[in-house]
Order: sequence, then C-alpha cells, then structure tokens
Amino acid sequence: MGARASNQRSANASGTGDTTFSIISTGGTSHTGAEGREPPCEATKTVTGQKHTGPSPVDRGKPGSKMHVLSDANGLPLLVGVSAGNTNDCTQFAAVMDAIRVPRPGPGRPRNRPDHVLGDKGYSSKAIRAWLRRRGIGHTIPERADQIRNRLRRGSRGGRPPAFDKHLYKQRNVVERCFNRLKQWRGIATRYDKTAESYQAAVTLASLLMWA
Repeated sequence: MGARASNQRSANASGTGDTTFSIISTGGTSHTGAEGREPPCEATKTVTGQKHTGPSPVDRGKPGSKMHVLSDANGLPLLVGVSAGNTNDCTQFAAVMDAIRVPRPGPGRPRNRPDHVLGDKGYSSKAIRAWLRRRGIGHTIPERADQIRNRLRRGSRGGRPPAFDKHLYKQRNVVERCFNRLKQWRGIATRYDKTAESYQAAVTLASLLMWA
C-alpha cells in the first residue's frame, strides 16, 4: 500500500531520540495555489463499461484519491501511501504503521515501533487505540463528537474518556507541513497520472527529494 523512503533515518537515527510520529490522510486534487476549485483529474475519469485504471475509483460520481502520510518529528516523510478516495482513514492505519522501518545509527534491526503517535479524529476508533496499547505505543488522538455523545449517553457504562494532551497534539502540525511540501509538486497536487503505480512513484520520488 505504501512506498517507504530509502533514507528513513528520522530523529531516532540522528541521535535526538525523538520518535514521535504523526499520521495524516487526505484526499482531493487541488494544490496550494488553487483558488477554491479542483481541476479535473484525468487519472480518475471513467467511461461506462470500461475498466478503471486510475489511482482511485469514482466515489459517488466524483473522482478522487487519498494519500496516507506518516512523518517524523522533523516533518520529513517516513512513508507515503496512496489509496482510493473513498477509503476510510482508519482502515489503512495498521498497514501504514506495520511498514515502518527506521534504521538504527548502530547495529541491530530497524526500529518498527515509535514511542508516540499523533493522529487526527479520523483515527479515533477503539480498534486503533487497542492496537496501539497492545504494542505499548503512546498516542494522542482526539475523540470525535459522536463518540463523546455516545459515551456520555451511556453514563458510567460509557467508560472514561481517553487521555488527551492538548499541548502535545499541537506538534501534529509537522505532518501538515510535510503534506503541504509534498503538494508543491504540481503532479502530486493535481493527480494527473494515468495509473496508481505512476502516481505512487511520483510521491516516492518527491519524498526522497525532501530527504536529500
């Protein structure tokens, strides 16, 4: 699902010891210079009766694709994956996290488990929180409004709210900046590639250039 930058060093390998990773998933086709209107995506246009070959299927009649970006504490991409625009963010979480391979500065196997993960409300689910707890990974993910309402409605049976550190959550802006830098490449922002493979290759190349 994802393509990993070959020089995944992050803060762990540079000696800072900061292994807080941030994750974001976002779709759409507009770039930072667009004036509120998304250009047509040639890669996702379909013709009735023909097999779709673009990076994502048509979602309710509208073309789209989604990028899943995992960045280190310095805002550099560790992994960038591409999926269909109608793919739920939380369904790709485990696949993105399992693909982590951060080389160590000395001998030993690559590190595949961060100390902490920052994510937005799209990753607020019991399954994801349980997945992180089983692996001993701390996380800061805000609850969705509907989850808060359901928990309060159930009273004492709803349990306690998950721990949430507002100050730590502010650090998630690094992945926002990482994604914004990736979309400086026009081909990535507009998604004009004909196939998912070529689009994934462009995203991988852009990620490598950010590390260079």
